[in-house]
Amino acid sequence: MPDRLRPMTAVDDGEVVVFLIGMTFNRLWKPKSWWPVFVAMPKMLRELSTTPELGLLSSRMMIDRHGPTLVQYWRSHDHLEAFARAKDRKHLPAWSAFYKSPAASNGDVGIWHETFVTQPSDRETIYFATPRFGFADAAARVEPIGPGQETSRKRRDDQRVNDPGSIPAA
Repeated sequence: MPDRLRPMTAVDDGEVVVFLIGMTFNRLWKPKSWWPVFVAMPKMLRELSTTPELGLLSSRMMIDRHGPTLVQYWRSHDHLEAFARAKDRKHLPAWSAFYKSPAASNGDVGIWHETFVTQPSDRETIYFATPRFGFADAAARVEPIGPGQETSRKRRDDQRVNDPGSIPAA
């Protein structure tokens, strides 16, 4: 059976940060307002992809009716925060320019993000008949789901056993 037809799970023994960031086109007919915001992100992603020590593990873009959203996986919250605050990196100048722009004060474009810091016992994954993406791209390894791991609860319980800081399952 090809690997893609075997149920797999992604495993990483350390902290991984899931970071969602996006923009909202509040006035799509005003590209002068949102275009600078839209083109800033690819520059940041290029920098992050060519400098792995910054801590970005994986990134994927999705677009819905509100605008683009990036799902990112980071090695740690410290890595994410260091990149966001670094004066010599792409993010801080772009954020400062946006914050001072009319687009920020008049609501033409919105920016949002959500940050989730996860430990091994907080995560559970399954991949079946699909290419590697999401956490599987970021994780230290992807393994076949074995006997005794058929349910999400069992896979989470396995992670709790392997995570010394977690509370054992009842």
